[in-house]
Amino acid sequence: MLTILFFGQLKDVLKTDGLSIDWVQDDKTLDTVSKLRTTLQKKGGSWHEYLAAGKALVAVNQEMAADDSPIHESDEIAFFPPVTGG
Repeated sequence: MLTILFFGQLKDVLKTDGLSIDWVQDDKTLDTVSKLRTTLQKKGGSWHEYLAAGKALVAVNQEMAADDSPIHESDEIAFFPPVTGG
């Protein structure tokens, strides 16, 4: 089971701060950030728009991750909007 968290604006537009989903979807493992992102975007609407690559950053087990980063069955994945400093 994957634990997925949403922060900042994502939490507001997706109307949830998190969810749990099975690591295996339709006989395929969600073993990369990209596969998870694509699966979540299939929910449509705001999910498709706001989770697009470049619109949402990702951390796996509290470490920044790229789309090709691996995911394991009990990982915690966090999506959050890009941040700017000043």
